[in-house]
Amino acid sequence: MTIIKRLSGLIVGVISFVVYMFTIAPSVIQIDPGELAAAQALPGIAHPSGYPLFTIVGYLFNLIPLPSSAIFKMNLLAALWCSAGVTVFVYTVELILDNLEKFASPIKKSIKGKKKEQKEAAVPVEIPDLKKYLTASTSGLVLAFSKTYWFQSTSVEVYSLHSLMMIITIYFLIKAFISTETEFKNWYFFSMALALSFGNHMTTMLILPATAYLFFLKYRFKVESFKKIGKMLLVFFPVLAATYSYLPLRAAQNPMLNWGNPVDVERILRHVSGKQYQVWIFSSFDSAKKQLNYFISNLPQEFNITLIIILIGVMALFFTSKRLFVFFLVIFFTTVFYSINYDISDIDAYFLLAYISLAFFSSFGILKVFQLLKDVKLKYMLPVSLVVIFVFFQAFLTFGKVSQSENYIFEDYTKAALNSVEKDAVVFTYQWDYLISPSYYFQFVEDYRRDVKIIDKELLRRSWYYNQLKTTYPGITDEMKPLIDQFLEALKPFERSEQYNSQLLETLFRRIMSEFITTNIDKHDYYIAVEVVSNEMQRGEFTLPPGYTLVPDVFFYRVVKGNGEEYVPAKDPDYEIRIPKKKNHYIDFIKHVCGWMLVKRALYEMEFDKVNRAKVYIKKLKENFPDHQIPKGLAEVIEK
Repeated sequence: MTIIKRLSGLIVGVISFVVYMFTIAPSVIQIDPGELAAAQALPGIAHPSGYPLFTIVGYLFNLIPLPSSAIFKMNLLAALWCSAGVTVFVYTVELILDNLEKFASPIKKSIKGKKKEQKEAAVPVEIPDLKKYLTASTSGLVLAFSKTYWFQSTSVEVYSLHSLMMIITIYFLIKAFISTETEFKNWYFFSMALALSFGNHMTTMLILPATAYLFFLKYRFKVESFKKIGKMLLVFFPVLAATYSYLPLRAAQNPMLNWGNPVDVERILRHVSGKQYQVWIFSSFDSAKKQLNYFISNLPQEFNITLIIILIGVMALFFTSKRLFVFFLVIFFTTVFYSINYDISDIDAYFLLAYISLAFFSSFGILKVFQLLKDVKLKYMLPVSLVVIFVFFQAFLTFGKVSQSENYIFEDYTKAALNSVEKDAVVFTYQWDYLISPSYYFQFVEDYRRDVKIIDKELLRRSWYYNQLKTTYPGITDEMKPLIDQFLEALKPFERSEQYNSQLLETLFRRIMSEFITTNIDKHDYYIAVEVVSNEMQRGEFTLPPGYTLVPDVFFYRVVKGNGEEYVPAKDPDYEIRIPKKKNHYIDFIKHVCGWMLVKRALYEMEFDKVNRAKVYIKKLKENFPDHQIPKGLAEVIEK
């Protein structure tokens, strides 16, 4: 049994890792992985809150000479983090089951006028070792194969390490709570784990209410208790400061990726606090209602059939240990309350701590199943078989939802888009999820089409971005310096949450967008992305300087001098984009952009009576994007 106790968590972690390898992404996927992989490999500074622990450890891991690309190594590290999280989770459950009696709350009953204190019935306090290890191991698999947790293992993201750090923090918190009054060292370990977790992600704060509950449950509200907190902070703050010192030290070196440029106290605080994202936090009741509805409707997909075991566990823990029940319930509701008040589309990862708490509840559901079936003749065979079947079906039903093993579309789209433009071209876009983030990795890490200069339209609203542009694309803003200086001066009060002139800011911002064209068009071919043309230009928020027009190219609109009367040739659409079988709105967006631009280019060719050239683009459309609708008039002409 001693060997099983030592190896149980490790075995479950290895099983999880093996399964994760079948779903791991071979390249970048949507949203942030491209940027985060670049931040680790270069190394650089990622978007707020900077994630220094994630960046430092990722950089060191990337130095290991594995026979793979840097992006796959970073994806592999995410799978390792999630597997390690499962391992620690199993040992945490075992720790709880070993010490259930220490969580039993005293119940005071009056007997003949006298108060007598007794312990709450923690049934069963003595749990057979085999049952304990089976319970912990199986609940570890429940967590491992929950949808959002599993998805974090498929590609580089801060939430894989965040999940591990949160579970480690809970482990040391439990260990500290069950320790004797005189043994305080485990609280120091907890403080260190908490600081490192904050060094990775600021939503570590969601564990604090549950921490306070256990701490004051143990030590009560006494002066001595606050002295103990002071001792813990003497460990917490130095570790936290050491971790975040990476940001100003690295920013001072002007790395290629230098989000926020946190070189002074003001910028550090702004970056670490995620100030630019705070507008989406607690934004409205309607937003919170929408996110709550999403959380509730998505919950059955997270755990599928094992949600039944979780519900059994919630009820079982309520009657077994009120203190543990409250502890995990506080974690759950704190996480859900905060997350539903964050108005972003990719909200799933913010619910991770809530899902982890539900996985802890599942362990008591599994234990209850063992108890209910304890008298059957086959002893462990029936309950083990039943629980294994539940977990197997959970994994089976979740596999297809999370697998990224065939996802090459973001690599293919980014490379094809970069290859479609001329040498030293400028691309003006805000396709962060599909193009900009992946391009950070391919351009700066793999050195793929480094000559192309991608300008993020939305980040032009941030002061730090101009510093990054000077480092990344020397000379591109030189002729605009007076205008940029004027804009940055007007931007200061806005970034400091002071009174600012919104009309002046918007006027200067629009001038900057226009001057990027006029000051670069003679030196660089200039391209504008579909979303800018369809949105900002359509609404009149951005207009071309006089004397310029747009010509649809392969993936972008090309800015050319003149009124459009002269024909402008474009490259053949000889790119290949592998479309995964699984569909989502990110993949649909890429398909729409590709199809839209092929149709636009074909229509442009028809304006100049170049039917054969138009057929080239429509043929590509039919072969690769058959679902995209061809305008009726164009289809009739092409088919002649």
